Amino acid sequence: VQLQASGGGLVQAGGSLRLSCAASGTIFGIYAMGWYRQAPGKQRELVASIASGGSINYADSVKGRVTISRDNAKKMVYLQMNSLEPEDTAIYYCNMVVSTELGKGPIGYWGQGTQVTVSS
Repeated sequence: VQLQASGGGLVQAGGSLRLSCAASGTIFGIYAMGWYRQAPGKQRELVASIASGGSINYADSVKGRVTISRDNAKKMVYLQMNSLEPEDTAIYYCNMVVSTELGKGPIGYWGQGTQVTVSS
């Protein structure tokens, strides 16, 4: 299973970006999907997650500014980010928890990361 993230870039404060992440490979079932970020010198942190049942969790720092969504049929997860702030500058990683065989436990996979830079 491979995850390909895209959509990052350079944007001015107050701007918007939409990140996308596509999964490829043999996937039997998709469980949780999420976006994480890692700023220079900081630990990777959860930005948003969406479970298979649809429940969503956002980091307090992004609540009201980002929206996570998923398309199971396309094996994709999205992150719409609005009102971006310089503090949002980081490498953004997508994560999917999937099963690759019937009866086999789910495993988490990571995308390669996409850089988001917000200028003040």
